[in-house]
Amino acid sequence: MGSEPTAVLRHRTVETPAGRLHLVEQGSGPLVLLVHGFPESWYSWRHQLPALAAAGYRAVAIDVRGYGRSSKPAAADAYRLLDLVEDNVAVVRALGEESAVVAGHDWGSTIAATSALLHPEVFSAVGLLSVPYAPPGGPRPSDVFGRIGGPEQEFYVSYFQEPGRAEAEIEPDVRGWLAGFYAALSADTMPDRGEPDPHFVARGGRLRDRFPSGPLPSWLTEDDLDVYAGEFERTGLTGALNRYRSMDRDWEDLAPHRGAPITQPALFIGGTADASTTWMADAIDAYPTTLPALSGSHLLEGCGHWIQQERPHEVNSLLTGWLATLQG
Repeated sequence: MGSEPTAVLRHRTVETPAGRLHLVEQGSGPLVLLVHGFPESWYSWRHQLPALAAAGYRAVAIDVRGYGRSSKPAAADAYRLLDLVEDNVAVVRALGEESAVVAGHDWGSTIAATSALLHPEVFSAVGLLSVPYAPPGGPRPSDVFGRIGGPEQEFYVSYFQEPGRAEAEIEPDVRGWLAGFYAALSADTMPDRGEPDPHFVARGGRLRDRFPSGPLPSWLTEDDLDVYAGEFERTGLTGALNRYRSMDRDWEDLAPHRGAPITQPALFIGGTADASTTWMADAIDAYPTTLPALSGSHLLEGCGHWIQQERPHEVNSLLTGWLATLQG
């Protein structure tokens, strides 16, 4: 293994509570588990895998259950955080390891944080990209998101709740919808301030009505879009959307951990042009309490939501620098 070139990407599937879980790994050394968000796949970490491998780590990017080549349980509550956390634990075990650093982006950030919260004996440190850590608790999520929109428009999280509704919008033109969604949240293509917010759906409308229709974001090539679209054209979107449909279940499941901090070493990287960081600014401000072992909180100026793809070199530098501190 030691002489194997770090350029080799190894695809494999392992057994997890989901059934089959697909992963891609590169390099050897301490295990770093990478967890993607919506609507993506292992491929969103394509720039990090070689950089982490070159820095002396065994980098592993998974297809979260419901995505790509991983199993897609039929029940909506099979996508609750408790189950996704157990998938992560099973991956570490299946790879013959006792522990790992876990890092996630978007929903993957929440999955990574919950993994670290529930299994500190397995996940020795946690990296969070784009979506800050907010401890479990507060009001029921469906009540919160239902209030955000108001009478004229509906917040996208609420729009995603009804089974089949968002699928009916997305699946007839997966590639076009993904292109618009990626562009809507990318710094170089997102709508200007004052234009209709693409996180909301006008009553009776579609989410894509507010997506940009111009060129692809600079980080996304036609070939990259083909990879993402090809996976979702094959799998459909229900598995991915079921994550949003499990939020109230998570709220119930994690009630015993209300307000709990994550005490392992942590890293946060967000973008100043990403709504996730501006909406959740209070969560970032609370890090001294909620992430007491935080190594660094970095906001990349002018970066949108797809942070490790929009700014791969900066993210790689921050990740590898942080990982080096964990090795002592």
